[in-house]
Amino acid sequence: MAAGPDIDRLRAQFHRGGSQKSMPARILLPILASFAATAVAAEKFEFERPLMGTRFSVICYAEDRAAAEKAAAAAFSIAAEQNAIASDYDPQSELSLLSSKPVGTPIHLSQMLYGLLAHSRKIAEATGGAFDPTLGPLTKLWREIRDSGRLPDPEKLQAARAAVGWRHFTLDPDGRTVTLHRENMAFDLGGIAKGYAADLMLESLAASGIPQALITAGGDIRLGDPPPGRDGWKVALRTFDPASPDEILTLSNAAVSTSGDLYQSVEIEGVAYSHILDPGTGLGLTRRIAASVIADEAKLSDPLATASCVLGSDGLGKLPGVREVKLRTPKEPSPQSGKATGATHEPYEK
Repeated sequence: MAAGPDIDRLRAQFHRGGSQKSMPARILLPILASFAATAVAAEKFEFERPLMGTRFSVICYAEDRAAAEKAAAAAFSIAAEQNAIASDYDPQSELSLLSSKPVGTPIHLSQMLYGLLAHSRKIAEATGGAFDPTLGPLTKLWREIRDSGRLPDPEKLQAARAAVGWRHFTLDPDGRTVTLHRENMAFDLGGIAKGYAADLMLESLAASGIPQALITAGGDIRLGDPPPGRDGWKVALRTFDPASPDEILTLSNAAVSTSGDLYQSVEIEGVAYSHILDPGTGLGLTRRIAASVIADEAKLSDPLATASCVLGSDGLGKLPGVREVKLRTPKEPSPQSGKATGATHEPYEK
């Protein structure tokens, strides 16, 4: 709505003494400010796109739809590029092709994949391997278990476990290379890629002049500046009951990620195996647990939510950049100190 004519009329009344009564400056100036704010008020826009086997969405505030659409499209393209490079579902992706490379030979990487692997190794070390980017062989085995409904032969499980280990690859930042040190190694970045992409998307939106934005990437949410006139974005955490949120958070310039078995598990002989793999056994977790991590960035909250489920403790809440880690189990509706449950969360409006 154009504010110019109304502002001009009010200014004229102020200088003339008004048509009936003079309007004091202390009243006029707030009114003029209100008209000006209305003229440039940001509008809310929402966009979504299927990516990485889930739904990515952008909620942002911008002055016009054209600017918002252009910025959102640029952000989505970054996530799509990362997916094309780092998907373990695509046998021709740069990540998947690493498995066919000779052991002990440095392999040059794209800048994006090198950054992902470098950060993944850093998180693996910080969590003592509770998050491990080399679980590819076990991930493939879990998918076979899910489809067949049967546990693998012990020999097959042992062979897959032998190919796993975050210490068995090295990175050279000068040459931007990775070297594999075991046969049949394979990477699975599913526990970090979405959060990493969400961070890049938010950076892209801010660079386009849209800092008031929220990115949803499956179980990961990255939040920028709060919406106009609010303290933050409201985010609903859902864990074991998809019908009602466990908690409503108000956050800005942060990330929150949730991991759990609400939607992904398989039951075999009365035992439920989560899609969250235990590096110690090579199989999915059998204890029901969910974790939510609030951190400065989603590339932290995403992998640490998975690692917190594996560890079942609140120790990761002490890592730099982590604001809070909460755990829940079906028998514990209230979060334990330092941790939180989590299977999914979403922007919450009410």
